Amino acid sequence: MMSHSIAVVTGAGAGVGRATARALGRAGFDVALLGRNETRLSAAAVALERAGARALCVPVDVSDAAAVEAAADRVEAELGPVALWVNCAGATVTGPVAELDAADVRRATEVTYLGTVYGTMAALRRMRRRGKGVIVNLDLAPRLQSLPMQAAESGARGAVRGFCESLRTEILHDGDRIRVALVHLPALNTPRYGWTRNLTGRLLRPVAPVYEPEVAGEAICRAAFYDCDEVWIGVGGQVTRALNAFLPRMMRRRRARLGYYAQMESMRAAADAPSDLDVSVPGSFSAHGHFDQETRKATSLTPVFLCAPLPRFAKWLVAGAGGLGMAAGLWHYRGGRRER
Repeated sequence: MMSHSIAVVTGAGAGVGRATARALGRAGFDVALLGRNETRLSAAAVALERAGARALCVPVDVSDAAAVEAAADRVEAELGPVALWVNCAGATVTGPVAELDAADVRRATEVTYLGTVYGTMAALRRMRRRGKGVIVNLDLAPRLQSLPMQAAESGARGAVRGFCESLRTEILHDGDRIRVALVHLPALNTPRYGWTRNLTGRLLRPVAPVYEPEVAGEAICRAAFYDCDEVWIGVGGQVTRALNAFLPRMMRRRRARLGYYAQMESMRAAADAPSDLDVSVPGSFSAHGHFDQETRKATSLTPVFLCAPLPRFAKWLVAGAGGLGMAAGLWHYRGGRRER
């Protein structure tokens, strides 16, 4: 359906965005690369063009709505109509809420939440002219939601979830063939842990299990090509999701007990460590960070992708199991009444 179509990826200079751009290029897309660091965008574009895809670099800060609109106009003028828009850009500040600066929280929200909103709006306006398209936004996996010291990102990603749910009902009402997919990402080995604004005093690290960014790129490709609203990576996220629903206090206590140490190295962070919250950190960063030795690889059997809605046969299995359970419960209840 989408071979040789146009995809837009925000935050494409490094991390998840760069891995996603590579995955989409391999899948046959021509890719527009949006981000703040023009040098890294150019390096990503060269790699895509060597692989046979067209690439366009558009330096832009996604927290600027007018700039995002202008970037979308340029993409359609130079590459063609946008079929897929992926919002990967994000920035955050890590630290206890009592120590956060209001300006930092506002900036993190502008980039992560409003950047996603502005990208979605720009894509939606253009896709509605053609009545079709796919928008992919990112969320945290259940294991990473509500971690201590991550209030800024958890709040922004929670807002993204609510925004997507509301938008889906509008699209359904209007009858457009536009799909909004949400990919729930686990901890990934990206450069962000070296440039996140860090108030903890120690080096940051991803919470295990850690996956390669190529796993995220593959999940986003699945969200683009398959008719699914949400994609989760790994079965463990679903277990955590169920435990959060049925045992919320126990899970909260567990996060309070283990969450701090799971996010920090034993070494202290440099007082002058770089931060990308306000401006892009210079350097030739790519998709990967410094945790290659402990990541779960994209080529192994470890990553499991779960999509919602479930395939039709799975829906029948779930419905059948539920019906059998209800029948067994009713039989047991009637049997008990007869004995009395």
